[in-house]
Amino acid sequence: MARVTVTRRLPDGGLDSLRVAGHELVENARDHPFDAAQLADAARTSDALVCLLTDRIDRAVLEAGAGHLRVVANVAVGYDNVDVRAATDLGIAVCNTPGVLDETTADLAFLLILAAARLAHDAEADLRAGRWAGWGILQYLGQDVHGATLGLVGYGRIGKAVARRATGFGMNVAHHTRHDTGLPGWVPELDRLLAESDIVSLHVPLTHESRHLIGTAELARMKQSGVLVNTSRGPVIDEEALAAALEAGTIFAAGLDVFEHEPEVHPRLLAAPRAVLLPHVGSASIATRTRMAQVASEGARAVLAGETPPNLVTSG
Repeated sequence: MARVTVTRRLPDGGLDSLRVAGHELVENARDHPFDAAQLADAARTSDALVCLLTDRIDRAVLEAGAGHLRVVANVAVGYDNVDVRAATDLGIAVCNTPGVLDETTADLAFLLILAAARLAHDAEADLRAGRWAGWGILQYLGQDVHGATLGLVGYGRIGKAVARRATGFGMNVAHHTRHDTGLPGWVPELDRLLAESDIVSLHVPLTHESRHLIGTAELARMKQSGVLVNTSRGPVIDEEALAAALEAGTIFAAGLDVFEHEPEVHPRLLAAPRAVLLPHVGSASIATRTRMAQVASEGARAVLAGETPPNLVTSG
């Protein structure tokens, strides 16, 4: 029997595979985020950690568990919160949840596309605040989504799922990746994709190269009628630059589900016009969040049983 620390409360049923295997589960009864010292203590006393993307599993935490900790199971598809290279150096396996949240996150991305392009937030805010005096032909004039060109930055599972939804709206879909996908619609230059797209949706992992991928210069290349959507990771966008672009009308609107310093949101973004802001709910359906917990837990169970899970993350 192994000792498994679960850093936050997970959906019902999410830990079943570990329970059935007979492991000791140490759950966070208060459901408050662990600080660095608590994470290190958990690593030091556990065979496995089941954690969330908000838990920073850095080298110091992993070194605290060296010689004892066997696996870190991250309940997320992204793993920029885990120092995978350090884990590899220390012989600690890392698992994530690939393929589980693709469709749900793509739904959310398309919600943001529609809400931002059609100024849904502005219209609803006026209605709720009693500022709407009745129908007017010049009110809340947004951008059409049907027939527009959607530019996808990154073309992994979620990007492709968004592309499938876009075809149902009669959109023209293009995509940019660092390497030629060999698929129709590939655009080799990011600048060209930004300039030619009516709506740009970001679907890249957070890496050193993708941090502030979209800044002042990139926003200036977008159409003045353009809409920017981000459901990937917050630091992919320079939030100061985006707020300035919205204030100046450099682009038309933006829809964001992720932020650079979560849970803090840049105050200029909070006040910026034509910005739809959601609190990182891309995967937030009952079925998907439950399945994420199950996949991460199954990865941890497999490692503890001496198996190689299909969701093993490597530093290469």
